[in-house]
Amino acid sequence: MMLEQEAEIQPYDQQIQIFKVLTHPARLAILEILRDGEHCVCHMEAYMGFRQAYISQQLSVLREAGIIQDRRDGWNIYYRVIDERIYDVLDIVWRMTGQVEPEIKKPIVVCTCPKCSAQAGIGLK
Repeated sequence: MMLEQEAEIQPYDQQIQIFKVLTHPARLAILEILRDGEHCVCHMEAYMGFRQAYISQQLSVLREAGIIQDRRDGWNIYYRVIDERIYDVLDIVWRMTGQVEPEIKKPIVVCTCPKCSAQAGIGLK
């Protein structure tokens, strides 16, 4: 009887893994930051106020689940969402809970990565 029940729920394993990954508030915050494109860890650190090691740990979980991927550019690693449909899921959850999607506030500290510095005109001559 138990084997029969396990066989019935096995097709849901991949979906369960995605939902498990989405149960952590830091991972949801990371996905919201990545909503507008790729960003480096130091950028996320500036916005979230968490230590780089903690953010990297959460990024690893998202990457292992196949939700994000990374790209190395010199010393910096940039992360982006692989399948934008994850935002359809998040948007539905926001509507179901009656909450407004959180706005990404200004960074707590300034991100000094080359991408952010170029956008802010820092270090340009």
